[in-house]
Amino acid sequence: MIVGSIKEDLTLEKRVSITPETAKNIIGLGLKVCIEKNYASHLGLEDNEYENVGVEIKASSSKVLDSSDLIVKVNCPLENEIINLKENTILIGMLNPAKNKDLISKIMIKKIKTFSLELLPRITRAQSMDVLSSQSNLAGYRAVVESVAEFEKAVPMMMTAAGTVPAAKILVIGAGVAGLQAIATAKRLGAIVSATDVRAASKEQVESLGGKFLTVEQSENMETKGGYAKEASDDYKKKQAELMKDALKKNDIVICTALIPGKPAPRILTEDLVKLMKPGSIIFDLAAEQGGNSAFCEAGKINTVDGIKVIGVKSLMNRLPLTASSLYAKNLFSFIRNLYSKEKKDFNINLEDEIIEKSLIKET
Repeated sequence: MIVGSIKEDLTLEKRVSITPETAKNIIGLGLKVCIEKNYASHLGLEDNEYENVGVEIKASSSKVLDSSDLIVKVNCPLENEIINLKENTILIGMLNPAKNKDLISKIMIKKIKTFSLELLPRITRAQSMDVLSSQSNLAGYRAVVESVAEFEKAVPMMMTAAGTVPAAKILVIGAGVAGLQAIATAKRLGAIVSATDVRAASKEQVESLGGKFLTVEQSENMETKGGYAKEASDDYKKKQAELMKDALKKNDIVICTALIPGKPAPRILTEDLVKLMKPGSIIFDLAAEQGGNSAFCEAGKINTVDGIKVIGVKSLMNRLPLTASSLYAKNLFSFIRNLYSKEKKDFNINLEDEIIEKSLIKET
């Protein structure tokens, strides 16, 4: 059985799905691996590094797709790639089913078993496969680093003979994986950090990292059974806006990370709320590609409003693609290891396995 992977469109995606390390691990399961020529050369990973661990290099993407039983990708295949996919094979990636319905329909016409790793259940056994956590962790770190680069003041408190420089204040909206890493990174840089989340359970996590948790008084349960945030009621949104009014006047940098799975990002910062911030402040919106948590946010742009920079991030993982690829490839290997049966020497689509059942895209 052969696991194959082709180059992504480098204008959109710089991550890869297989590294030399994970290729070696996949081969160790008893599988073969093939990749397209110059597969990861843009990351400094040359073909000979793959060949040294037993990977076969193919001259083109079509040859990889034609010879593989299982294809791993970062993003959903493009139209020209779908044409070359073999029938009755397996496809694994971050396919974004809600966004790519038409493409996935064309894939499924070819009777391809299609797994989207964003759909993994949040259970202990799936943690090593959790691509959302591994990539969000990096996103939270990078968000703070880039925000501080745009902020034209020092972040930690500094005591000098000329006087004292006060510490910058950073507010993190959303205390999921990205938010918690943002809090930890901001604290390491010496900022005064606060955070808010609709899930009351996140209070302890925020405080354990040294952040102050800003609470909206509420009685409703804002957390799904899977541990994700759910959409807030109108009453909650009003209370949240009041909380934001006071917080935004005090903070220098706001990191927005709030997302609702399968839905547009919740709009938390209205135009009026944004304008409460001081000139020179920064809003860094990690949710920009899903519509943004902040007004004036556009993916891939920096908009300046009354001296406030609203940064709409796009393809953030392309700014640290080697680290992101390393983590993503390890997530994929764990999924493949769970899917492959050494005894049968075949991929076992066991729908009684919650990991497989939940991540498999069903025909609609």
